Amino acid sequence: MDQVSAKAKVFIDGEAGTTGLLIRELLAPRADIALVSIDPDKRKDPAAKADVMASVDCVVLCLPDDAAKETVALADGLGARAPKILDASTAHRIAPGWVYGFAELGAGQAQAIRAGARVANPGCYATGAIALLRPLVEAGLVPADFPVTINAVSGYSGGGKSMIADYEARRSPDFELYALGLEHKHIPEIQAYSKLSRRVLFAPSVADFRQGMIVSIPLHLDLLPGKPSGRALEAALQAHYGTGGFVTVVGDAALQGEGGKLEPQALNDTNSMELRVHANDARAHAILTARLDNLGKGASRAAVQNLELMLGL
Repeated sequence: MDQVSAKAKVFIDGEAGTTGLLIRELLAPRADIALVSIDPDKRKDPAAKADVMASVDCVVLCLPDDAAKETVALADGLGARAPKILDASTAHRIAPGWVYGFAELGAGQAQAIRAGARVANPGCYATGAIALLRPLVEAGLVPADFPVTINAVSGYSGGGKSMIADYEARRSPDFELYALGLEHKHIPEIQAYSKLSRRVLFAPSVADFRQGMIVSIPLHLDLLPGKPSGRALEAALQAHYGTGGFVTVVGDAALQGEGGKLEPQALNDTNSMELRVHANDARAHAILTARLDNLGKGASRAAVQNLELMLGL
């Protein structure tokens, strides 16, 4: 495709869901992208869907996991006519042959996304957790077998249609823990891409606000190799992410005049994520935090970032 003279054609499979709707809203005004839709009556017709996929440059999957797998199988059957696929479901995040769509993961990751024919968009909680843990594990500050505990709170928009309806109808509590069976679907990707050998203990929660997220990881500094200071952890994060990107390390977090508080909605409607190290070296305690929009860097805006890389836009 001549990307100077032609628009990139994109089909969003599942455009009626929360993630798909926002992706469509973000892409619709663009002059370099043409959105292609399927007749609503033919959404479940495999032949009709295959024809649409063969006509576009990239398909974005905003589907349940099983449906995403079925659509990928359809694409595989197209051979040389198969489009690139960006999957926003959980189905392929640790699958062989798929590129993980977190461009800031490490050196070369953005280029891998550019070159990838199959890219898996990260989970919202996973984006924050991996962003905090991966640089510290690679720097040797957190051992791969360290018993990591992750706490997180999200706006209710990440919970799907039924949760959104319950909160907006005031049928749900102001705050609730969930996934207490300790089998949350983001755990495998968090462990894999943080380079951890021990399974993480993850406790997510949802509160009565529409969007926004904080992921937090408490650490006993005296149990880490070399007993690093909070500044050492912060320096490792700074060295990984640098400056000027979508992921920002906020320095000296405990001294930033935030009153020892952090609220989850400040980055709503952006593709930004802020990382902080809140440390009390005298107590050998630290809490790592990642703040992001669960619909932004945690879902739809990250998908648009990946699309731009995949399509060379």
